[in-house]
Amino acid sequence: MSMKKFLLAAVCGTATGVFLTTQFAGPLIAQESDKKSSVYEQLDLFGDIFERIRAQYVEDVDEADLIEAAINGMLTSLDPHSSYLAPDDFEDMRTQTSGEFGGLGIEVTQEEGYVKVVAPMDGTPADEAGMESGDFITSVDGKSLLGLNLEEAVEMMRGPVGSEIILTVVREGIDEPFDVSIVRDTIKLTAVRSRIEGDSVVLRVTTFNRQTYPNLEAGLKKQIEEAGGDDKINGIVLDLRNNPGGLLTQAIAVSDAFLEKGEIVSTRGRNPRDSERYNATEGDLVNGKPIVVLINGGSASASEIVAGALQDHRRAVVVGEKSFGKGSVQTVVPVRGDGAMRLTTSRYYTPSGRSIQALGVSPDIIVVQPPRKPAGTEEEEDATRPGRSEADLRGSLSNNDNISEDERKLLEAEQQKAEDVAKLREEDYQLAYALDVLKGLSALGPTDE
Repeated sequence: MSMKKFLLAAVCGTATGVFLTTQFAGPLIAQESDKKSSVYEQLDLFGDIFERIRAQYVEDVDEADLIEAAINGMLTSLDPHSSYLAPDDFEDMRTQTSGEFGGLGIEVTQEEGYVKVVAPMDGTPADEAGMESGDFITSVDGKSLLGLNLEEAVEMMRGPVGSEIILTVVREGIDEPFDVSIVRDTIKLTAVRSRIEGDSVVLRVTTFNRQTYPNLEAGLKKQIEEAGGDDKINGIVLDLRNNPGGLLTQAIAVSDAFLEKGEIVSTRGRNPRDSERYNATEGDLVNGKPIVVLINGGSASASEIVAGALQDHRRAVVVGEKSFGKGSVQTVVPVRGDGAMRLTTSRYYTPSGRSIQALGVSPDIIVVQPPRKPAGTEEEEDATRPGRSEADLRGSLSNNDNISEDERKLLEAEQQKAEDVAKLREEDYQLAYALDVLKGLSALGPTDE
């Protein structure tokens, strides 16, 4: 199993389905007739070249492979996300969207001829090996990827589970390319991980597959119950960092989970009749409590749909860094021979009419994740040096006001939560910042509309 599986579905916010279209044309004018004749001439040219290759190439060629390569070449010439899926690849894509598959745990695209990492997926071999969003992969096991299309590059990364692969990586800020060793493994994705941080529920959404909305709903419900009810939480952080996307239907479902009404996203194709609008239905899983959405440069496609919808409706404050900017929708159309054609058929737009393509979602509050400081630095030592307070002064007045033991324990618990968030700031500055924003929004209380 291979990294190709990740490429086939998760990068692109795929909306799977079959388009069966029938068009009725009016009388052809002379110009249209000439154009059609030219197309037939080009098809005849293709046939001539195919026959010449088959008859005279220095080695025997597989005719089916030639035709498949021609089809794939036609599709990949359109954009990085259109491609032909051979039967095995089509099955791989369907397996991937179900949430369990084999590979490295990395999403890739192609930029100016180079293979670029969209995002490593949480808890996968690529993530544990230290791959980062924005990395460029130049070689696989010492063999250069330069000049290959994305499908060919991904094919080079295929291999059995348990086998090692060496990726040569170019990373911004590092002068020289370096090698990363990754052992392929079976990837079992939990689409949404939920936990409590202080008084907030953190929902870490890693991908948009068929499990995403069910995972999110169940995880949120569990955390609220363990907290003692929704009156015990101050809101949620929806963490979409390094989430490369997935199914359009799941992006709509996750957005709808927190919106009562209004448009979520619209898609517009070449033909205006093919435009679609998707609207929210009544019901909010957190009953209007504040939401902070976390994004970064590895948040793409379906992640951008969710962030854009909640931002435009002022349902959430978006924190972090500008997202990837993948604003197109692919339709997977099964074709004869058990394969499929994956074709970019439309662009999507946020409720305010913004196209995300190549622009991304801009956060309301830009927060850059700082690099971790090495242990033992002066800054770290200063941070751990105990401070002084009034209670430390000789002869200071004690607090003899009447305060019950329960009240004292409550104050101590609140102080501990604040200290936990401060500690989190060292591990994940962006998340700690999001929790601080959420706390501030909660303190303001609901606003009248």
